[in-house]
Amino acid sequence: MEIIVFTQRVELVSAYQEKRDCADQRIAGFIKASGYLPVPLPNDACIVSEIIYELKPAGIILTGGNSLARYGGNAPERDKTDRKLIELAIYKNIPLYGFCRGMQSVLDFFGNDLVNVQGHIALRHKITGREGTAVVNSYHNQGCMSLKNNELEVVMKAEDGVIEKVQHRELPVAGTMWHPEREHPFCEMDQSLIKKLMGEK
Repeated sequence: MEIIVFTQRVELVSAYQEKRDCADQRIAGFIKASGYLPVPLPNDACIVSEIIYELKPAGIILTGGNSLARYGGNAPERDKTDRKLIELAIYKNIPLYGFCRGMQSVLDFFGNDLVNVQGHIALRHKITGREGTAVVNSYHNQGCMSLKNNELEVVMKAEDGVIEKVQHRELPVAGTMWHPEREHPFCEMDQSLIKKLMGEK
């Protein structure tokens, strides 16, 4: 079974003076249900480089949690890890999917700005675009309203104009603002996205 590596959020545990890497268990479940072996990554840009070169994963997933540091987040090491993974994905042509914060990392990497948005926390809303119409979950307070270059293209938007799905025009890189692991059961649309990125027919 081919491997997909995935990032983890950073939790500050003051009682122990620790920063902990952690992830919703449903993320691994979603990856496994999509047909791949899930492997979590630490928030260390140097270590993840070695892991990518050693494991040669079929894909990379940038997950949710922690705002980017430039927008008030408290885990700059995670920003560095995401950036390194995007660089490696481009250099080695590894399919990469980012959701929620992960899509924000992709947007930021390609020079796009985020803004604070209202009405996107802990609810479901409709999105529309070239893939039709869908109803998705939403757990973010920052989003992107327009792209500043043409490397990425908008696939789907929310009714208020927030971009909800992007993909790179040439590379196997895509992002969504919703969380695929928070759907029960997992959504065929999200699993199809993963399989398409990975080059499955």
